[in-house]
Amino acid sequence: MFDWKKPTVQMLGRWQPWHKGHQALFKRCVMKTGQVVIQVRDVEGASGGQGQDDNPFSWEDVCIDIETNLKIDGFKRGIDYEIMLVPNITNISFGRGVGYVFEEEVFDEEITSISATKIRAELRKKGEL
Repeated sequence: MFDWKKPTVQMLGRWQPWHKGHQALFKRCVMKTGQVVIQVRDVEGASGGQGQDDNPFSWEDVCIDIETNLKIDGFKRGIDYEIMLVPNITNISFGRGVGYVFEEEVFDEEITSISATKIRAELRKKGEL
């Protein structure tokens, strides 16, 4: 069962859609503490900030997409992770680092080159979006 008191990694994003790069990031995150909270920015039909205007997927669709993909690798919602809807967060500020660390995960070109923008364009081309 997901333990709300246990140290947890936070992943914040639009996830429009969830893809293999996100999946790889999740796997690294879950190894750090054993559980992750995936925060989904509420951006359907809105701008997520500069260059982030293409947000066709709803909160419900994003949740289904995340759960479906994580299930493939054996991860379970309510045990390994939780998903939470958050406002359209565009800035993260903090006064000083007390008990948390900001980390950028670096991946090889195969993962880094994955683009949700390109995925959405391909879905549109196929008539699936």
